[in-house]
Amino acid sequence: MGDDRERRDTLPEQAVTRKTFDETGVRLSPENAVRLTATLWTVVVVFAVVTLLRSHQVGIPLRDPGGAMFRGRLASAVGLLVVLAVGDAVVRTMLGGWSWRGVAVRIRGAWSRQRIALVGSGLLAYHLVYVCYRNLKSWNAFRAQHDQALLAFDRSLFGGHSPAVLLHDLLGQDIAALVLAVVYKSFTYLVPASVVGTLALLPRVREAYVFLCSAIWIWILGVASYYLIPTLGPFASAPSEFAGLSSTPITSTQAEYLAERSHLLAAPGASDAFASIAAFASLHVAFTCMVLLMARYYGWRRTTITLAAYLAAVMVSTIYFGWHFVVDDVAGVLLAVLAVYLGRLMVYPPGSDRTKAAPR
Repeated sequence: MGDDRERRDTLPEQAVTRKTFDETGVRLSPENAVRLTATLWTVVVVFAVVTLLRSHQVGIPLRDPGGAMFRGRLASAVGLLVVLAVGDAVVRTMLGGWSWRGVAVRIRGAWSRQRIALVGSGLLAYHLVYVCYRNLKSWNAFRAQHDQALLAFDRSLFGGHSPAVLLHDLLGQDIAALVLAVVYKSFTYLVPASVVGTLALLPRVREAYVFLCSAIWIWILGVASYYLIPTLGPFASAPSEFAGLSSTPITSTQAEYLAERSHLLAAPGASDAFASIAAFASLHVAFTCMVLLMARYYGWRRTTITLAAYLAAVMVSTIYFGWHFVVDDVAGVLLAVLAVYLGRLMVYPPGSDRTKAAPR
């Protein structure tokens, strides 16, 4: 899918004016802009309705603990967007001769009213989906878990051995734990950087929407997979296998998540009761794989190679720390492929026009 070069988002590295942006298709026709916005918000509204129905079923209102799931994330995303947009304009202006007027011209050329509206609408939609996803994930704690079946399946794949224990024996439980903890935690920064970065830096907002819509589908399909096979993960269902690992922020987070889940089950009406554990499928793997697939779609060869190595490290870390079963990671890859397909379909439905990218 990355070979469809006419769909990629590139502009020549020359001084950019409002006219250049218009001619290369940054601005959608009003009809396409309305259709794209309507399609996006239809998905958001349907997902929100599903969330509200589940909220009514469990008798718990939607929660945003400390603003961490919606308000804080949205504010941070807007701040990052401004920093990236201004920074991009400054860097590009410096390449052609510095002036504050040149920076202002670039910003005005890149950020038409239409682009501001589309990007703002997209960020709001994305974060509404995310807060719904996190609440649905939390409420999955009330369903019966099926960890033992996946533990048995994992062992059947590895001749009766635990894949996590095999990794511990191969890599050790000290230095490797520290290194893989950094890999796993880095995902926290990958998500906002990739979502906001594409919206801020890709010249053609329609191509940025392919990434945005794919990311939205990751959360929607991901929570659907949580409900398909509710599980906690090996660290919770087979804790003895991870007792020998060196203490890291990961092990502390796992203990915190288990305590949060117990609190939710014991006092679901408490305003701070919120759970964050689910194993099948791995959305660390799914989202990272989605970013890789999008990098290939945009034609970023070196970034794609780097992300492939990073994805492999993320997959190892999820098994090593017991966040996920092996089948969770496989499901994550498949989920990413489906999310990218649906994301592209939302932006470029059958029969839509697909403006060719400008020459490199």
